[in-house]
Amino acid sequence: MDYFCNFVSPPSQSVILVAKKLGIKLNLRKMNIYDPVEMDTLSKLNPHHILPMLVDNGTVVFEPCAIVLYLVETYAKSDALYPKDALVRCVVNQRLFFDVGTLFKQIYENVHVKMRNSQPSEKQVQRLQKAADVLERFLTERSYMAADQLTVADICLLVTVNALTLWLGYELAPYPRIRDWLGRVVAEIPGCVEFQREVEDATRAYVVNRKI
Repeated sequence: MDYFCNFVSPPSQSVILVAKKLGIKLNLRKMNIYDPVEMDTLSKLNPHHILPMLVDNGTVVFEPCAIVLYLVETYAKSDALYPKDALVRCVVNQRLFFDVGTLFKQIYENVHVKMRNSQPSEKQVQRLQKAADVLERFLTERSYMAADQLTVADICLLVTVNALTLWLGYELAPYPRIRDWLGRVVAEIPGCVEFQREVEDATRAYVVNRKI
């Protein structure tokens, strides 16, 4: 299956890690969002012409959470990553929505300000800290974000927390539960350590070039 992505984009990374966990080989199509020819190709498949996007035997799926859930519901051999139990799945979904609508949103806002050679406002900094505080509190209930084992919520949030440190240099010393959780999640995903190194190199190069 073809996976169109921008490697330094955190939403693109979560799908790759879920595929690794499922043992799925993706044909990575790394796209240059500044190349009009490449984006024209993308637009013909995806009316929203955004990344990431998966094409699986003619089925086109875009939006990272939708791709992640498509992969686990189509190819997972068990429901461990996305439990069928309604109460557990509710928590998994809540964590996914928190990731997209709160934590990653605040990271993006802060990064976007820095890309304009400015500094985030005190309010933006406080909103980001509040989101990180909530994430730490999630881990007072259990050792994983949504269940007693690894789920897609952990994998997606792993990518977002990595972005927090890579893009903003955010200090995780005040969050011991998050730090412990990071180690647990990385250990459960095949090839995750190597993948993270690739992401770090690509992200640092991008940040230097954009002078963030």
